[in-house]
Amino acid sequence: MKFEAATIKDIAKALGLSTSTVSRALRDSHEISPETKKLVLEYAEKINYHPNPIALSLKERRSRTIGVLVCEIANSFFSQVINGIESIAYKSGYNVIIAQSRESFDREILNLQYLTSRSVDGLIISVSTETTDFSYLKDLHQKGMPIVFFDRIVSEIDTHKVIADNYAGAYNATTQLIKSGYKRIAAISNPEMLSISKERLAGYRKALADNGIEADEALIKYCKHGGMIGDEVNIVLLELLGQSQKPDAIFTTSDKLTTGCLRILKENGISVPGDIGLLGFSNNDLTELFDPALSVIKQPAFEMGEIAIGYLLQLIESKHPVTDFETKVLPTELFIRNSTK
Repeated sequence: MKFEAATIKDIAKALGLSTSTVSRALRDSHEISPETKKLVLEYAEKINYHPNPIALSLKERRSRTIGVLVCEIANSFFSQVINGIESIAYKSGYNVIIAQSRESFDREILNLQYLTSRSVDGLIISVSTETTDFSYLKDLHQKGMPIVFFDRIVSEIDTHKVIADNYAGAYNATTQLIKSGYKRIAAISNPEMLSISKERLAGYRKALADNGIEADEALIKYCKHGGMIGDEVNIVLLELLGQSQKPDAIFTTSDKLTTGCLRILKENGISVPGDIGLLGFSNNDLTELFDPALSVIKQPAFEMGEIAIGYLLQLIESKHPVTDFETKVLPTELFIRNSTK
């Protein structure tokens, strides 16, 4: 049997009223007596009536729905950002539709097409590792779709952006490794063109230079899908360990790379930190329970989500075109644990 939601017509028929009277009563119109309003509202609650969101969206020209596009919902960083987004969205009367690209450009485009076909009022996006063509996003933005980027941003599109201080986080982490006695520090990163990769590797290189260590490009490896697909982390890690001068520490630029490295090192019988130190970006709540407990750079993910939705609601609800945009940069935290000396 097909489910059918209760309608204004159902209420009107049951109470012997016109649909226009019921509609005005539900809107708390001054034209309707308090007694009739009470009768309508009590019956509406009894039959679990809710306004049709599609009908409302056609009337208001707004769906009160936000689209959020991330690479992976299961990733602890993105799940924390989503929690921050939802904490504000629902309080403001907006629903949230979440889609994941799985680090695929094609899937990202399909998700964007789906979200915009559902008439979302705006989008919050962190682009996939495969995305280098931003023409579809530029077209959406030029047509008036409110968009806010977070974490992995698109610098060519002039809108609000929310990021962590990737440069400082990487600089401080690499400096800490050097102070701990490590001299040959490798870096395993997301694709080179990704915004977070550029910023984090710039901080890594600057820390090396400031401590009189020349960056060795042979020690910098890239994972096209950020460690999500196949055994790409295993491949680059074995390349590093196969060098005549092996690294004595590894700096990783994202959650999947950090936890993936620890797993693979242990599988290959390599002691952390006995044989090699490990420190990287991760918002996984369990990193301190790993063996060894992981040294990590943590981003303020929940706060990033709150700020991103705040910016988006500002764009959606502004009665005038918004032309002044901000890039909000939030500080990271460095936690030193047993995976480094």
